Amino acid sequence: MSEKSLEEILKGRNVVEVLRNSQTGPNVYPGVQAEYTNWRDEQMAWQKTCVLFNQSYHMADLAVEGRDAFKLLNSLAPNSFKGFVPNRAKQFAPVSYDGYVIGDVIMFYLAENKFNLVGRAPALEWVQFHAAGGKYDVKAELDQRTALRTDGRRKLWRFQIQGPNAMHVIEKALGRAPEELKFFHMTQVTIAGKPVTALRHGMPGQPGWELFGPWEDHDAVHHALVRAGEEFGMRLVGGRAYSTNALESGWIPSPLPAVYSGEKMKPYREWLTAKSYEAAASLGGSFVSNNIEDYYLTPWDLGYGGFVKFDHDFIGREALEEKAKRPHRKKVTLALDNDDVIRASGTMFNKEIRAKYFDSPSAVYCMHLYDRVLSGSKPVGISTWIGYSANEGKMLTLAILGEEYAHPGTEVTLVWGEPGGGTKKPTVEPHVQTEIRAIVSPAPYTEVVRRSYAPGGWRATAEA
Repeated sequence: MSEKSLEEILKGRNVVEVLRNSQTGPNVYPGVQAEYTNWRDEQMAWQKTCVLFNQSYHMADLAVEGRDAFKLLNSLAPNSFKGFVPNRAKQFAPVSYDGYVIGDVIMFYLAENKFNLVGRAPALEWVQFHAAGGKYDVKAELDQRTALRTDGRRKLWRFQIQGPNAMHVIEKALGRAPEELKFFHMTQVTIAGKPVTALRHGMPGQPGWELFGPWEDHDAVHHALVRAGEEFGMRLVGGRAYSTNALESGWIPSPLPAVYSGEKMKPYREWLTAKSYEAAASLGGSFVSNNIEDYYLTPWDLGYGGFVKFDHDFIGREALEEKAKRPHRKKVTLALDNDDVIRASGTMFNKEIRAKYFDSPSAVYCMHLYDRVLSGSKPVGISTWIGYSANEGKMLTLAILGEEYAHPGTEVTLVWGEPGGGTKKPTVEPHVQTEIRAIVSPAPYTEVVRRSYAPGGWRATAEA
């Protein structure tokens, strides 16, 4: 018996209800310890000394090769490929026919018509679907993330060295001064006698490189980097702290894939299986609508509007040309009121009436969190990514607000918790909703990040 498709699973059912009661919790970060020291020091190290992020396990890789590889990816990308050449990397956030974001990954241009796309599954699956359609002379091969495989072995390892001391660590590991690279440019180096590709990066707003190479060299390069980092205060970052660096860098990691509706998207839903990301995805939060399209996000919602370019044909172009003429919501950071967070957290000591638990440092309890944001009693936007920053001593959220409410200093209210005592997700305990005051702040929130990134966050900088 053939496996059911996503279209078959959803037939006759309310998509929102299915996703809100999904049994899938938040994304996990396998392969690394939850904490190597403690998550507070690990967070502070990426601003004060430097850190090593081991990204070898939690993201999927898609190798796209062949005569039409460039042509295929260009046909799916809202941003321009003009001047895009090997040894560069680029944001890749394809949209649906209706102009809503499907996913968000980084695309590495390794050699002529040879690419590697790295990140969460939705954008990769969209590329696989079009590669399999027979229109393009191309091969797409998925290297699945560790949580969905049994051999524990990947094709590539991937590390990031980030923070004020990052380049000192890299220099010591190389045994020479590293060359000056522009943002999202790549070069080839040697560490511990092993071949390594280096990408100029800077995710938490600090200098650094992303490094990757053949899986069999993982241990040797990792050991060399750890040894090089000892005198510079480098810390390993565990799974608990890792996802919270997005709060400071202003990147929304988890747009809901805009694939659940639309007749033109039906062939894709029929291609996706019950094992796909979209079939397992979970929705949560205080924002509830029976229309799944109310959860879709545009490039402008995510801060990517500035690099949408109409200099080429791509899926969703006509829809984005229309959306470009309209007002846009704006991505912001919400700094939650300390007293209100303490009040809500304090209800954990009540026996009966409790607010939704704030886990630390990340309070995200599903794959796609959507909370209501109010001005008075008026809905003005949504909050998506929430957690605690030890660097700022604040609970922060990344939110998307109507433009008139997105000015720094504006006071709004976050509705925390799900209506009716909560959904059936295993990460949701019985609770009551509560309101948390918040101050609209820039995204990125951290000053050093704002100075080093283009408007829209670190990924938008790649297009600047």
